[in-house]
Parts: sequence; C-alpha cells; structure tokens
Amino acid sequence: MRSGFIASLAFSLALCGSSQAAEYTNQSVFLQESLRVKESIRSMDTLDSRQKLGPGDRITYRVLEDQDEPKSLLITDSGDLEVPYLGLVHAAGKTCMDLAREVKGMLEKDLYYRATVMMSAEVINKTRATGKVYVTGQVRNSGGFDVPAGETITVSRAILNAGGFTDFSDKKNVRLIRKKDGQTETRTINVQEVLQKGKLDQDLIVQAGDLIVVQERIFKW
Repeated sequence: MRSGFIASLAFSLALCGSSQAAEYTNQSVFLQESLRVKESIRSMDTLDSRQKLGPGDRITYRVLEDQDEPKSLLITDSGDLEVPYLGLVHAAGKTCMDLAREVKGMLEKDLYYRATVMMSAEVINKTRATGKVYVTGQVRNSGGFDVPAGETITVSRAILNAGGFTDFSDKKNVRLIRKKDGQTETRTINVQEVLQKGKLDQDLIVQAGDLIVVQERIFKW
C-alpha cells in the first residue's frame, strides 16, 4: 500500500512539473513574440517621415518576414506603386513611413500574421517640385519659388532665390510662417547671424506652402 502511495505521489509531482514546464514555455513564447513585435515597430520607426514621394521616384521595398532581397519599385506618372501581392497602391504625397504603415495594414489584413515593411527612397525625381515657398517683404524679387523634390531649402537660401535682401531689410527678425494642422506657426530667424557668424542651426528648413516675411528696418542708417 505504501508503494502505491509513493507511485501516486510521484505521478502527481510529474503532472505538476509538466504543467509548470508548459506554463513556462507559453510565457517564453509570449515574451519572444512581444519582443519580435516591438523590434518590428522599432525597425519601421526608422523610416523617413519627411520626404514626400511622387511620380518618377524609385523605392526600395522589402518585407523582413519574407527574407527576400529588397525589390526596386517605381512610382508611376499617376502616383501609384505596384506592390507585390497587393497591386497598385497610391504613393504620391506620402512619406516612406506613411506608405510602409499603410502597406503593413493591408498585408496583415489578409496575407500576413505580421509584416515588417521597410521602404526607402532609392532615387528621387528632382525634375518635379513638391510645392512652392513664398518670400515677401524687403527682398529684391518677392514671389513663389519651387521646392525641388529631394532638395533641402533653408530660409536663407529661399531669400537668396528671391534675389537677396534689400538695403533696408531687417535681417535679424525674418519671420517664417507655416500652417500646420489648421493652426498657424510663426518662427523668427536671425538670418544675419546665419550669414555672418555661420550659425547654421538657426537656418530653418522650409516646407512647401511656407511664407517668409522680411520686414523693413525701423532705423535706416
């Protein structure tokens, strides 16, 4: 009878150990999956969120889970991108990050459990303009000037494109006005320090639709 009790106890302990092992395995799998999801999110967070894409741009595309070589895709004249398994996806006016997140959602809807979509601009079509920046006030040629795709235009360069300052311009208080999310933001830039002292960190990068206002100096001597 004692031997039967010992056998029963041993069997119970074995079941308990097996249950604990299974629970540990499930927790381990869950943690590994959580780490993979976080790593996927971190990977996509590194994508470009500034440069807007357009016709003629060539994009490098890859889904990490496929373990395939990156594919080179061209944005058509209509602004569409032929994405594997999905067909045409409109890409014009979106950044690589925006487009990758959209494609990720489409892939995970029907085709993938998880898709880490990586996109980068391989070639930017610089013959197109993303919009205009407007320069007005005390400059020699006020008006709207194209912002070429793939090029970085700063406040000082935009002023140079407008012919430069006039003799009575206030170079220390140039205003950059930008409309964003229905609100108007105004920044003041000391362009004189940018040009004379090389303080390039103050030379803000303009975006399409920005307005640069160069005011007249109060004292003209």
